Order: sequence, then C-alpha cells, then structure tokens
Amino acid sequence: MHMVGVFDAKNQLTALLDEVESGGEVMITRRGKPVARLVPAETGIDRDRARRAAAGLRAFSQDQTLGGLSIKELIGEGRR
Repeated sequence: MHMVGVFDAKNQLTALLDEVESGGEVMITRRGKPVARLVPAETGIDRDRARRAAAGLRAFSQDQTLGGLSIKELIGEGRR
C-alpha cells in the first residue's frame, strides 16, 4: 500500500484509481495522518458466502427455544 497526501491525491486521482483497479491499495493522508483508504470495489454478491451464512443461521436457530412461550404471546407482550 502506498501513501499519498490529499493535495497529491487530488492531482493524481486517475492514476490512483488505475492502481486500485489493478488490485493495489492507496492510503490518503492529511498532515501525515491516514484519513482514507482507496481499495478495489467488491463486485457482485459472494453467493457461496451468503449460503454458508444462511446455513449457519438455520443451524443455530434449531437449538433455540422460546422458553415455552408462543410467538403470539411474545408479540402480545410487546404491545402492552
């Protein structure tokens, strides 16, 4: 990752975007302190990751109980 000041970033934006587009990262600094990071944009949805997350949620919910209450009772409690 290479660092560049705000002033230089404004003047070199196209070149910095080309660098990021090819997989690089750029840290933008103000007075030597990092303030922003340019990184490649994620393209699309990672469907495999989404499927794994959904499967994990389903597996987790199978072991959960409502302590003998029904959904209607819980909703009714929230309306008081």
